[in-house]
Amino acid sequence: MSVYAVLDTNVLVSALLSSKVDAATVQVLERTLDGDLIPVFSDAILEEYEDVLHRSKFGFDHDAVRVLLGFIESRGLRVDPSPTGMLLPDMKDLPFYEVVMEAREDDAYLVTGNLKHFPSAPFIVTARQMLDILEARQ
Repeated sequence: MSVYAVLDTNVLVSALLSSKVDAATVQVLERTLDGDLIPVFSDAILEEYEDVLHRSKFGFDHDAVRVLLGFIESRGLRVDPSPTGMLLPDMKDLPFYEVVMEAREDDAYLVTGNLKHFPSAPFIVTARQMLDILEARQ
């Protein structure tokens, strides 16, 4: 059974930088590519992915980034979120929060490495917690 998930940019960066195949972020990305997680995104999120993943400091292969973003766009669920009026510690995270709130009817999760940037909620989880959720649903 597939699960909908908004992937915070820091999860993708961590997965792509990791050399450990058993890292939770790597496994979340693998589960996304396998279809166990269906990425949920908006145009603003895609723009952030594009901007961050192409930063020279990371040194990611541009073709690999293009393929990854193409996969997310073609296999994911694009939503046009409604404004929530939520104030977050880092307002750059607002698009991720608004997308997960828009997709909650699909039981979506927000996977992030920065829980402190979001309100405490059972659907805002770390990569490790997302893997536990996936395992419990099998």
